[in-house]
Amino acid sequence: MAAGETQLYAKVFNKLKGRSTPSLLDPLLGMGFPAHTALKALAATGRKTAEEASNWLHCHCNDPSLDDPIPQEYALFLCPTGPLLDKLQDFWRESRRQCAKNRAHEVFPHITLCDFFTCEDQKVEYLYEALKRAGDRTLRAFPSAVPLVLHSSVSYLGFFVDDSPADIIREFAVMFATEASVLADCTVKPCTKQLHLTLAHKFYPHHQRTLEQLARAINPSHSCQWTATLYSRDMRFVHYQTLRVLFQYKPQNVDELTLSPGDYIFVDPTQQEEASEGWVIGISQRTGCRGFLPENYTERASECDTWVRHRTYTFSVTPDLNSRKDGEASSRRNGEPNPPSSSRSLSSLQSLQATIVRRSVLVVRHGERVDQIFGKSWLQQCTTPDGRYYRPDLNFPRSLPKRSRGIKDFENDPPLSSCGIFQSRMAEFKLEKKVKIRVEPGIFEWTKWEAGKTTPTLMTLEEMKEADFNVSLDYRPAFPLASLLPAESYDDYVHRCAVSMEQIVSTCPQDGVILVVGHSSALDTCTRPLLGLPPRDCADFAQLVRKVPSLGMCFCEENKEEGKWELVNPPVKTLTHGSNSAFNWRNWIQGN
Repeated sequence: MAAGETQLYAKVFNKLKGRSTPSLLDPLLGMGFPAHTALKALAATGRKTAEEASNWLHCHCNDPSLDDPIPQEYALFLCPTGPLLDKLQDFWRESRRQCAKNRAHEVFPHITLCDFFTCEDQKVEYLYEALKRAGDRTLRAFPSAVPLVLHSSVSYLGFFVDDSPADIIREFAVMFATEASVLADCTVKPCTKQLHLTLAHKFYPHHQRTLEQLARAINPSHSCQWTATLYSRDMRFVHYQTLRVLFQYKPQNVDELTLSPGDYIFVDPTQQEEASEGWVIGISQRTGCRGFLPENYTERASECDTWVRHRTYTFSVTPDLNSRKDGEASSRRNGEPNPPSSSRSLSSLQSLQATIVRRSVLVVRHGERVDQIFGKSWLQQCTTPDGRYYRPDLNFPRSLPKRSRGIKDFENDPPLSSCGIFQSRMAEFKLEKKVKIRVEPGIFEWTKWEAGKTTPTLMTLEEMKEADFNVSLDYRPAFPLASLLPAESYDDYVHRCAVSMEQIVSTCPQDGVILVVGHSSALDTCTRPLLGLPPRDCADFAQLVRKVPSLGMCFCEENKEEGKWELVNPPVKTLTHGSNSAFNWRNWIQGN
């Protein structure tokens, strides 16, 4: 720390010591932590207890940014509680289930009172005082009821706050901004525009009607206690994706992260060039450390999941203007919506065919591949000096089909692992001998992602036939393999998939299920044309397909009455499992 910074923290420390309430800083300094890191830990944990701050510091002992003077970002929200919040949370769940996730799901129900702003760690307590002063001055004038009016457009759905009560709420925001400027030397921009509580934002236009129907089920006059709440976030990761860890992971290499269930990982989508398929580079919120991690050990989290709640100011309770009992039968079990009655989990595609009247398309990603487990050098690991295949691990397949150039042909066309074969059989389609495989190169993944500058080398129909695959020799593909362009543009790729799907659907029977097995990208590029959706943004597409696990699937049904296709629940349950890392008994003996 520079001398000037040391003097500054000393002044802050002395000022805090002079207060009537015990300082949370004292015990941390007594443990030997420097003042600047102790204050950083208190700000990062919401200044709740010294114990929480101490635990944060111990977890961040190897954080390379621990000494960096990077403040938190803060924002003030007006949040509903009570019965109104319950109804809003019902809407959040149902809208996500029926219409997929949109931008509103990233944050809890709220009315924004000011933009995010920075505050130095040593001045955070003064923000709490600013909130209390502004709240005390507004308390008597705060509206006993906050009237909310539903507003809808093609990309936005939410409640607007009526003018008169909105003016009082805006005055409260201005008071907080003024007090924060005086007490904490912060530049706060209060919200002066139309106050609103967003229900849905940036959703697909064809979901608007469904979202409006769900929103009308919310009675905005439900009893509500409004609370002004101060939150903070780490300003470094504002534009990162947030992942939530599902399974424990112990690093196998020094550049990997330790994962525990419930951890949050920040991932920069633009900095993933070094990561191989199935892996990402991220920064752990719990430790501040950076490293590689298996992506299928995580799920996408919401933006606000890593925010820290600091202090609240609660206003008066709004009376319930519609206090009649709800006579509707509950459709919930353990607090979650019951699965729809139309949900299916059937043992085979034939039995599925028998229950489905509409024509359907099931798009499935392939099972686990050997290169996903053993890395890019998988071929060297299973090749003898004289070029023959052998099985060094039980997760390598028992044998490989014959190729024209021998085992080298598999270098950029890796086979399924033993677990991948097992995964595929667990799906229980049981179609090996009943349905012929039609090879369609037109739905092959984006060739820009393929190694080399030549057309991909895939098994020929004759090689597949010799390997006992039930392949059709009569099918004429929309795009023969030779027509695929190396390093094609994204527009060429999505156009190729759309044309291929048009031919596949038009040449198949007008009823039953069409099964499409391909790469993870097929779940997007083979369904969006059917749904009438435009191609996804290239960057969003690249990040989305990385998250599709083995046997991930999408299921589309044709609604002939409305002349459109719809995305519905897949007919097969998902398959989730953890990893099983390599084990060397010699290392175990030496370690003991």
